[in-house]
Amino acid sequence: MSTPENPQPVTIAQIKSEAELFQALAIREVVFIEEQHVPEGIERDAEDAKAYHVMAFQGGHAIGTGRLVMLPEPPPGERGTWAQIGRMAVLQAHRKARVGSLLLTSLEDEARRRGVNGIMLHSQLYALEFYKKQGYEPLGEVFKEAGIDHLEMRKKL
Repeated sequence: MSTPENPQPVTIAQIKSEAELFQALAIREVVFIEEQHVPEGIERDAEDAKAYHVMAFQGGHAIGTGRLVMLPEPPPGERGTWAQIGRMAVLQAHRKARVGSLLLTSLEDEARRRGVNGIMLHSQLYALEFYKKQGYEPLGEVFKEAGIDHLEMRKKL
């Protein structure tokens, strides 16, 4: 997919090297730590080492990222194998260009390959409609994560 501002197509690829992971962390630093003032100690966690990460590229430049973490047990009230999508971040200049949708689809595809029955995520309130359009349903009450209002959302695969 290309955008009017950039005719180069957007591609999504699995992160396979430490250098690529550092690029993803740099994107997350811009979006979460600099823009949203999330403390670095919260934004970076032990899940990064074992998560499945993807990155969006346009014209050879990394512009977005996200990760999939397998959950050790299903969320309350659910059965089967579940995963959590998180750390979805797209650089500001590339938002509104469906990059987030491409990242999310790629992560869901990987979850299906792994036999996952459902995906849960913690959505910032401003992103609720984005996730609803992708088939996620809100659950429970608003809660604070890193000082930002979130709502849990789930989608069965």
